[in-house]
Amino acid sequence: MAFEGIGASVKRREDGRFLAGRGRYVDDMNRPGQVYAAIRRSDRPHARIRGIDTSAAAAAPGVIAIYTGADMAADGIGGLPCGWQIHSKDGSPMAEPPHPVLAIGKVRHVGDPIAVVIAETKAQAKDAAELLVIDFEDLPGVADIRAASAPGAPLVHDEVAGNVCYDWHIGDKDAVDAAFARAKHVVKLDLVNNRLIPNAMEPRAALGECDVAGHYTLSTTSQNPHVIRLLMGAFVLHIPEHKLRVIAPDVGGGFGSKIYHYAEEAIVTWAAGKLRRPVKWTAERSESFMSDAHGRDHVTHAEMAVDAEGHFLALRVATLANMGAYLSTFAPSVPTYLYATLLAGVYKTPAIYAEVKAIFTNTVPVDAYRGAGRPEAAFLLERLVDVVAQETGIDRVELRRKNFIPADAYPYQTPVALQYDSGNHEMTLAEALKAADYAGFPARRAEAARRGKLRGIGISTYLEACGIAPSQVAGALGARAGLYEVANIRVHPTGSVTVFTGAHSHGQGHETTMAQLVADQLGVPLDQVDVVHGDTGEIPFGMGTYGSRSLAVGGSAMVKAMDKIIAKGKRIAAHLLEASVEDIEFKDGVFRVAGTDKAKALAEISLAAYVPHNYPIEELEPGLEETAFYDPKNFTYPGGCHVCEVEIDPETGVTTVVNFAAVDDVGRVINPMIVEGQVQGGVAQGIGQALLEGAAYDASGQLLSGSFMDYTMPRADNLPNITVGTEITLCTHNPLGSKGCGEVGAIGSPPAVINAVVDALKDYGVRHIDMPATAEKIWSIIAANRPKMAAE
Repeated sequence: MAFEGIGASVKRREDGRFLAGRGRYVDDMNRPGQVYAAIRRSDRPHARIRGIDTSAAAAAPGVIAIYTGADMAADGIGGLPCGWQIHSKDGSPMAEPPHPVLAIGKVRHVGDPIAVVIAETKAQAKDAAELLVIDFEDLPGVADIRAASAPGAPLVHDEVAGNVCYDWHIGDKDAVDAAFARAKHVVKLDLVNNRLIPNAMEPRAALGECDVAGHYTLSTTSQNPHVIRLLMGAFVLHIPEHKLRVIAPDVGGGFGSKIYHYAEEAIVTWAAGKLRRPVKWTAERSESFMSDAHGRDHVTHAEMAVDAEGHFLALRVATLANMGAYLSTFAPSVPTYLYATLLAGVYKTPAIYAEVKAIFTNTVPVDAYRGAGRPEAAFLLERLVDVVAQETGIDRVELRRKNFIPADAYPYQTPVALQYDSGNHEMTLAEALKAADYAGFPARRAEAARRGKLRGIGISTYLEACGIAPSQVAGALGARAGLYEVANIRVHPTGSVTVFTGAHSHGQGHETTMAQLVADQLGVPLDQVDVVHGDTGEIPFGMGTYGSRSLAVGGSAMVKAMDKIIAKGKRIAAHLLEASVEDIEFKDGVFRVAGTDKAKALAEISLAAYVPHNYPIEELEPGLEETAFYDPKNFTYPGGCHVCEVEIDPETGVTTVVNFAAVDDVGRVINPMIVEGQVQGGVAQGIGQALLEGAAYDASGQLLSGSFMDYTMPRADNLPNITVGTEITLCTHNPLGSKGCGEVGAIGSPPAVINAVVDALKDYGVRHIDMPATAEKIWSIIAANRPKMAAE
């Protein structure tokens, strides 16, 4: 039998049902007596609700009920909670204005839910929702972060002065100021990290149910059902947890956008309780654009102090971060703990000071999106390093090498709270340059020039933090809680295994990877391992999947549970084989008395555990099932080097990514094929951010990019063949040595792409270009500089 354990490129087991159209998604689920919800949303960014006339909608065919924010308030329904608390520089808590499930008094962004119509069919609910007559008093709105933070800007929340959620900082300001005072060079850069709309393949959906005993079930497109149950039950609907079950079946992509507790989940669950009928809602794509939490949206001024030899002395950063109209579940953590603490990157910069001001605007709330803060930090650093190289005349590769944290310096304490445990940045850089044939680039650039094209190459050496969030680090930074994970491993009497994991799979291949862990540690064939996730009625507890935590945290919990199973199995085997426990060895699914041929297979031990005719029942409880929790001691720190090569047509401004090489250190690799797919998918999203994607609002907050006609997603013809390699340094503090791979592609690629674009345009005097570097933007730069180029 072929090897199926750790390190094997096993084909994903779940893909069979997906390819056959047998996936089970929320919109596939239908219940007897089911009715449908349609949500009337605000079509304006900021307005007072003076009244809602429901008479025409109530008289429409099939309508069963219409509910507004007033109805929910009358039932004592709470607002949507925020899960993180940030304090400002002066120690004051962040502004946390109410976030009603259905708008009360005001709407604050296009897409803000106002009322829900319940009808017998989806079409009837949708038609009736259009008949609601809402009396608005329009108010001034503001979408741009800089405009919203300016004196006299319209207030999104009357009680939040200056629209400031918090004014936070980290680092040693005095040390940074002193370093700048003695610097030979001070390099400055202003940059924007563009707002993104997630656009997972499966739109969000929710199905609420309530039985005659008052037990509720919510089926939802969620990355963390236990957290949804906790937040919705305790803070919104006030349902005891034992009466609320949350199920997240197959989920068609999330990328962070399905982490949060959304209004629609509370609406359908509450409405099901009032009507005692199942209530279903599925987003249309236009709803997703205006209701799924957006990502990124930073404006930053950065400065680097450099000595005469090119050593980084200090980094100073000031960032404005857009929160949108309300605080989404994890939003405050993204520009603080997940961004500013990563500003050291792979460099030994001795002093760093960062200020982050979070601003409310009349836009869709912003929260974590693939990478969540780390792409923003990597983009800032890697663009700034290239500008430093340009202005000092130091080769960009040499500049990076000069400032890398040496491999022998680990564990390495950064100036911004985090301590990295392992890494070798010189190794990943060297391998990536080799994979990209960096040495051969000048010849390719010359050949492109002969064809009238502009060729550029860009490098990004990055580091991120995964396994969010260890309680020790979170406590040190002042966060509310750490996020452990749980696994329950059940070995059945015949030796097959069921894994119950609190991690959730929404495209990552967990049903394969986690089964490989069992196959490797317990010696069980892969086809005898079943992985169960996404149901609070079956899983003890779990914190879900985000931040590349599933393997490093969830897999480590599995390892601990299997260690317990092996330890108990040894005691059973010792009894059956008439040996001491210390003499029992376990390998490849067999318990053996060391140095003898006396042995019992795992299936024999599990049968004895459940059918105890010859079993030490006075010493051990029957059964072979164990539960373990894993609370990590630190983040894990994947890193690597991405090299992008682009070609630009100067007549049109169109950029083609002609080559991309990614070499990443993700720790121990369980399934190389899955790692390759994860990196390639992340790179595709990173190329999308760098060249194509950008959520656009007008000045008042009207959404301009509300469909695929206006928001450009990367397609297959926008992507090259992406070369993926791995170089391994093991994580030192989890039993697997794994670091996480789900986000590295989206973190390392945007700066590599933009560095390549700037390199291609260097003869046009381009120092920086903000994302997305669209064809129109590039063409305008070329056109504006063409007369000067001709004159020269």
